[in-house]
Amino acid sequence: MITVSGVAALGGLLFGFDTAVISGAIPAITAYFKLDGNALGWAVGAVLIGCAVGALFAGRLADALGRRFMLIVCAFLFAASGIGAGLSGSLPVFIAFRLAGGLGVGAAAMVSPMYIAEISPAAWRGRLVSLYQLAIVLGILGAYFSNYTLAGIGRDDWRLMFASQAAPSALFAVLLCFVPETPRWLAAKGKKTHALLVLGKINGLVDAPALLEQIDRSFEGQQIGVAEVWKKSYRPAMITGILLAVFQQVTGINAIIYYAPVIFQHIGGNMASPLLQTIAIGVVNVLATCVAIGLVDKWGRRQLLVAGCVLMGLMLTALGLCFRFGYFGHYLVLIFMLLYVAAFGCTLGAVVWVYLSEMFPNRIRGMALSIATLALWVADFAVTYSFPVMTERLGTASIFFVYAAFCLIAFLFILVKVPETKGRSLEEAEALFE
Repeated sequence: MITVSGVAALGGLLFGFDTAVISGAIPAITAYFKLDGNALGWAVGAVLIGCAVGALFAGRLADALGRRFMLIVCAFLFAASGIGAGLSGSLPVFIAFRLAGGLGVGAAAMVSPMYIAEISPAAWRGRLVSLYQLAIVLGILGAYFSNYTLAGIGRDDWRLMFASQAAPSALFAVLLCFVPETPRWLAAKGKKTHALLVLGKINGLVDAPALLEQIDRSFEGQQIGVAEVWKKSYRPAMITGILLAVFQQVTGINAIIYYAPVIFQHIGGNMASPLLQTIAIGVVNVLATCVAIGLVDKWGRRQLLVAGCVLMGLMLTALGLCFRFGYFGHYLVLIFMLLYVAAFGCTLGAVVWVYLSEMFPNRIRGMALSIATLALWVADFAVTYSFPVMTERLGTASIFFVYAAFCLIAFLFILVKVPETKGRSLEEAEALFE
């Protein structure tokens, strides 16, 4: 199970690498393509548009063609994006390949955790799905180190930065050929003998028939179409999933990740280079995700989400006060930012993906997870685009207070509306919302 889930989680590693690799290439592509501010925004943000489109269609395609097949498609898109962007001679071609990479990122963001959730036994599911978030932050950290290694080796070093993701993409595609399709998808397609075989390997031959019967019942009355997910019986799960996806973003994580060097410039200090600061944030994110893997099946999803909202809100409030009163001594801004990233990494960062992957009924999981992931990417784009605008108009302190307010809203919502799913089968978890 660890091996199979680890292979599927590699989609997250490529996701993190693809979205973060551009950070080290920005100066080079700005000079090469002669970019102004708007053009640079398109070059950097095109991947998020691709993510939204990929998330929108991946659910239906994963239901029709299979989870594993869609992950192989994502691997191809990752490789094509890296090679194409690295060979680009014009800005439109570069943006087109970044959009293609975004399609892979958006699709992998929903298919990888869905695959792991559908193939994992209930007692392990939280930890195994958390491997996906660990892979994302390892991919981000890998991109930072790759950029650092390749920077300065030649005039076209930025081309190698993008092309370097082709190798892990090819490895991902090859490894996927040796893992099984999920038993839920097999059962949905009437391949019950194959589904029983996979369930027997996962849960044991004694329990497999009863589990298959439970899965079959969950597909009774299945209908196809977007309207299905908004039926009255599914509406609570849909609203909860969408709001959790949005809260993961509007509490400010990508404003911190993307704009950390800009934030540090505002304090007027010279603590370390922007590259070392981003690497520090990446390392903390990896360590925090490891903590989440150890806790998610012990403490439970709901408890970690509640604790994360509290800790993140406190750190954001502290950052806002530092900027409000102009106190930047003793590395407090760096400390509070690292604590905020640590709190996010071991709570909302990992646990939201776990929750989204297991809360939707089998009948609508593909489409529902697609819609929730689309909402996540739209929220990500909104935060990324609005941060510099809000900073200019409201000031850095005010925007930290805004993110802290969203942490409070998320805390109250989770406390009142989000049930615990720890230790339940997927079919038992879906009953909590019906």
